[in-house]
Amino acid sequence: MNDERMKELLDNADRAAGAPRFHPVSAAGIRRRLRRRRMVRLGVPAAAAAVLLVGAFLWTVCTRTREATPETPTPRIVALEERIQQLQAQTDATLRLVHDVLERDRAERHLAALEAKLASIGDPMKEIERQVDRAAFGMLYYADRLYNELHQTESAVEAYEEIIQVFPDNQWADVARERLSEIKKVRINKSEMKGATKWERQRV
Repeated sequence: MNDERMKELLDNADRAAGAPRFHPVSAAGIRRRLRRRRMVRLGVPAAAAAVLLVGAFLWTVCTRTREATPETPTPRIVALEERIQQLQAQTDATLRLVHDVLERDRAERHLAALEAKLASIGDPMKEIERQVDRAAFGMLYYADRLYNELHQTESAVEAYEEIIQVFPDNQWADVARERLSEIKKVRINKSEMKGATKWERQRV
C-alpha cells in the first residue's frame, strides 16, 4: 500500500474521530495515540490481504466445482453423436463390402491365370503317346540295324519280339511283326536257296 493511500486512511480516521478535544497532554496519552496509529497503519493492509486471500480461495473452489461437474448434454449434441455412430457403422459396412469384392476379384483373376496355364500345357495323354511312339521307333531302328547292317538275325528277332511285348498296340509293333514274318519266310525258304551266295546265307 502506498503513502497516499495511507494518508487518506489516516485522514478518514481523524474525521471519524471528530473535532479534537483538548485534554491535558501527557506522555502516556501521546504513546497511546502513536500505538493507535501504528495499529491502523498495520491493520488495514492485513485486512485487505485477508479479503484478497478469501476471494482467491472462493474463486478456486468454484472453478474446481464447475470442472468436476459435467455439463448435461443437450438433445442436439445427443442427436449428433447418434448420427456420427450411424455414419461410422455405414462406413465400416462399406469397407467390408469393398474388401470382399476385391478378394473375390483377386480370386477370379488367379483362377483365370491357372486355367490359361493349364490350357497352354496341352493334353498330357497325347504327350505320353508321343514319347511311347518315339521309344518304340528307336527300338525298331536298333533291331533293323541288327538285321540289315550287322546281320545278327537272332538278336534282331529278340529285339522285334521285345517291341511287340512292350508296345503291343503301337504302330511300330505292327512293323516289328512284319519284320518277323519276313524273317520266318526267309527261314522257311532256306532250303530253296541252295544257289544263294555266302552273304545271303549269313543274312538268313
